[in-house]
Amino acid sequence: MSAVLDWIVNEYYRFIGVMRSFGVADLIDILVVAFLIYKLVQLVRQTRAKQLVGGIVALVMAWFVAEIFEMTTLSVVLRAIIGSGFIALVVIFQPEIRNVLEQVSLTNFSKFNRKGHSEYAELDTCIDNVSRACGEMSKSKTGALIVFEQETRLGDIIKTGTVIDAQSSMEVITNVFYPKAPLHDGAMIIRGARVYAAGCILPLSQNSNLSKDLGTRHRASLGMSENSDAIVVVVSEETGIISVAKDGNLKRNLTASELLEYLKNALIKEEENTESKFTFTAIKNAIKKGVKKNDE
Repeated sequence: MSAVLDWIVNEYYRFIGVMRSFGVADLIDILVVAFLIYKLVQLVRQTRAKQLVGGIVALVMAWFVAEIFEMTTLSVVLRAIIGSGFIALVVIFQPEIRNVLEQVSLTNFSKFNRKGHSEYAELDTCIDNVSRACGEMSKSKTGALIVFEQETRLGDIIKTGTVIDAQSSMEVITNVFYPKAPLHDGAMIIRGARVYAAGCILPLSQNSNLSKDLGTRHRASLGMSENSDAIVVVVSEETGIISVAKDGNLKRNLTASELLEYLKNALIKEEENTESKFTFTAIKNAIKKGVKKNDE
């Protein structure tokens, strides 16, 4: 009993000592680790990695059992498999790892270079034109695939199509996707608030759990949203249904007005909220205050 009490007392004083030396660097350290764990859980839950992780956990548990019961042959085999597991994980999870690295890459820090009011107004007009055009194409069952480029630059995708660099308008958008137009089969890229390119080829989603009812346009929209932070609008040629793909998820059966609201929330309001809550100036001020407090 005394040994348990001694352990509790020692752990208590150890905890007090850690808390006394706790500083801004430790806080940042914890936040970074928490963010990485969050992204890892997100990766496992939203991709095919969920099934693969289950298999890996089963192998590790089998190895522990083999060690406990001294099953030498099985233990050696499983140890060899787990020992080379890092290379295997890199190979197996290559698409998912690439996606995560793109999402947390340094290019995402350019979000702090925010748009001015005039650019927000132009983007608002562009969103309105895209929504109205999609409403018209939905009625006529004209297939369309429109990509809103964000922080992840899509230069490699743009190279597969034709650069237009035109001011956005309902007429330009509907004419590009007119069934007899030369660029109607590919995707349109919206860069900033302009129709930048058309006839572009998008990567198809590798998700094996997708519904078989989804056609090539929908798979391409999901593939683009899985490999970048782009938001992709799809109009089905068969049904006229409007859908939006973001972060590997597909939202279907939108009306033109619902699409307008969705895009404004995702492309304008979300960015404005981030601007007001999370800027480099705010971070710098917080760090300065923390350092000053520690010095005192």
